[in-house]
Amino acid sequence: MLRVLTGIGIGAAIGALMGYLGQCSSGTCPLTSTWWRGAIYGAAMGTLFSLAAARH
Repeated sequence: MLRVLTGIGIGAAIGALMGYLGQCSSGTCPLTSTWWRGAIYGAAMGTLFSLAAARH
């Protein structure tokens, strides 16, 4: 469980950083339009990666 929560946190942090630093001027870029949207996508990807790693 700790591995999954860590994956979610790391993914959210990386996604938020991508969203904050790579702001899209039109607002249509799914990952970089806002920091919180990037954090949501990052948390989802972190969850998937951590669950895949937990299976092995």
